[in-house]
Amino acid sequence: LKMYFCDQFLIKYMNHYEAVFILNPVLSEDQVKETVKKFEDFLISEGSEIISVEHWGLKKLAYPIQNKKSGFYNLIDFKAANTTVQSFETELKRDERIMRYLNVKLDKYADAWSVKRRERNTKKA
Repeated sequence: LKMYFCDQFLIKYMNHYEAVFILNPVLSEDQVKETVKKFEDFLISEGSEIISVEHWGLKKLAYPIQNKKSGFYNLIDFKAANTTVQSFETELKRDERIMRYLNVKLDKYADAWSVKRRERNTKKA
């Protein structure tokens, strides 16, 4: 976390992250949306900037997780401070509806690719 003091104000630089998580397949669509909304609200309350949210739907898993062969995939693209990501991961671990998650800090190349992917997805819709 890079911090600089400038004119007695603390300036935090936010990094760009992607969080992909798999939700339990026994959940209803409403429960999935509610869970994703919970994590969006958590990030916003921590001062993060949500760039995009993608619902990839129910997909087959490469290997069984908790004896489940499928799960609801979701992606949240956001900018946040490092400490926020640590508390976000703690929240993901605590929620029993989450089967797996992965948070990735994007570098400038991955950031550019993310923008292209979002533009491609908006053209399809």
